[in-house]
Amino acid sequence: MHKDIARGSLEMTAAMIISGTIGWFVLMSGQPVFSVVFWRCAIGAVTLLAICGALGLLRPNVISLKILGLATIGGIAIVLNWVLLFASYSRASIAIATTVYNVQPFMLVALGALIFKEKITLTKLAWLAFAFAGMLLIVQAKPGGAYNGGDYMTGIALALGAAFLYAIAAIVAKQLKGTPPHLIALIQVSVGIVMLAPLADFSALPQTAWQWTSIVTIGVVHTGLMYILLYSAIQRLPTHITGALSFIYPVAAILVDYFAFNHALQPSQLLGSAIILIAAAGTSLGWSFRKVVPADAKI
Repeated sequence: MHKDIARGSLEMTAAMIISGTIGWFVLMSGQPVFSVVFWRCAIGAVTLLAICGALGLLRPNVISLKILGLATIGGIAIVLNWVLLFASYSRASIAIATTVYNVQPFMLVALGALIFKEKITLTKLAWLAFAFAGMLLIVQAKPGGAYNGGDYMTGIALALGAAFLYAIAAIVAKQLKGTPPHLIALIQVSVGIVMLAPLADFSALPQTAWQWTSIVTIGVVHTGLMYILLYSAIQRLPTHITGALSFIYPVAAILVDYFAFNHALQPSQLLGSAIILIAAAGTSLGWSFRKVVPADAKI
């Protein structure tokens, strides 16, 4: 048991650090967003196809048509999520985009209430208000030198859209319980190939070895390897540890943005980011304001 937790923690940590570096590789690829996501799907599909073959998941009748349809819907959401998130990096910076993207737990709670009629506690509403305050601090901050006001707000809107699409993909994933996750990932990236092939710019392929290295790394490491580590960790770890370690991702992204591009957050952005991450952690890990509202209060 302890060995599983130790190994799972290392795998989850590695997966989140890898996720936190993807923005750097996206910008260094020098490719349009649609092309980056297309190549991520194409190279990721080759990687995941090999993994699924090695695991014996390519047998006939492994999944039903219903599961295939749901996985396809989830794939559409997750691929569009990548498009919006990657597009936000150059407009609002990797650090801000990733932090804003981490409001997804609140969107998941809202969708759960609408679709599954799940109860929303007063504690969750309090965390939502807390996160909204953090968002206001980020939005009202003056963009850094490389970003203008219009692009900055567009970047934040794109990150919010990406978070919403991720929440939709997570809702769909709840209906896929018991389905091999590597196979779900393969279906998702295959859907992305079909979606983005007409939109990718094949006339402007990467011109340097470094650009190709960035593209291949996104496909192999940030898609294939990251999925392996993430799903292995989720299977080994209790939910609260998985949730806690997931916040390595935005912290890693903030550090990458600072050291790679010298994009330091302004005080109000730093405070707003901290507030959002604390609120997201509180929602994900079930923290409650015991002296403020009863933990089991419902609305």
